[in-house]
Amino acid sequence: MKIRAAKDDDLVGIKSLLATCDLPTEDVTTVLIPRFLVAVDDGAATVGSVCLEHLGADALLRSLAVALHLRAAGLGTSLLLAIEREARAMNYGSLWLLTASASQFFANHGYSAVERTDVPDKVRETAQFVRLCPSTAVCMRKHFA
Repeated sequence: MKIRAAKDDDLVGIKSLLATCDLPTEDVTTVLIPRFLVAVDDGAATVGSVCLEHLGADALLRSLAVALHLRAAGLGTSLLLAIEREARAMNYGSLWLLTASASQFFANHGYSAVERTDVPDKVRETAQFVRLCPSTAVCMRKHFA
């Protein structure tokens, strides 16, 4: 398994993986691809993804997905740690996310639940918050000191 920066020709694989994992795909375009990391198997198939959406001093962590047959094998953690290294290198103050099904996973990695009313405007105005994620999704944050 190799984790690398996504390329334009990864778009179809990323969107297919996200759809399989019931995650939003409608705003995943070539414009967003440079912000993705992908995990590819030995056959070069996309088996994992994660993305940072830049929002000034903070970023939205989104599209963390792992192929069903590789769940619970540590790939999600590897992708999360890789994108967090990038976030730190870019000096983001916090990472924000919405999750409908993985709040415990993120809590285990230092993310805390936050009321949606306590989210900065730049984060609250993203497509993820406005229309793509359900209102029941848990909002979480990890602050980098």
